Amino acid sequence: MATIFTKIINGEIPSYKVAETEDFFAFLDINPNAKGHTLCIPKKEVNKIFDLDEETYLELMKFSRKVALAIRKSIECKRVGMSVIGLEVPHVHVHLIPLNEMKEATFGSKVKLSEAEFKELAEKISANF
Repeated sequence: MATIFTKIINGEIPSYKVAETEDFFAFLDINPNAKGHTLCIPKKEVNKIFDLDEETYLELMKFSRKVALAIRKSIECKRVGMSVIGLEVPHVHVHLIPLNEMKEATFGSKVKLSEAEFKELAEKISANF
């Protein structure tokens, strides 16, 4: 059965897409820790990051770096943090979170954004990708 992320890639579930290549997809987290919180995923459905073949793993990191640089250009923050946890969805995903305070990295604090804010952020980051 396809994960929610595969359904997002296939367009079955809407998302605020930030970037896409042949093998990877990046979109805004709909329950963000901070404004601009983005998920980077491989299109190939794999549950655990260290189960990716080495080439896909390295390419995911390159893709994530490029997205992080676009986030940094788009959103004022002290840094863009990266986290890979993988307990919520059984599909590899890298969290890229614009950080100004440590609490934004803990997943215990969330921000609410309107649909217009999500669209504006996605467009802004995508333009810098």
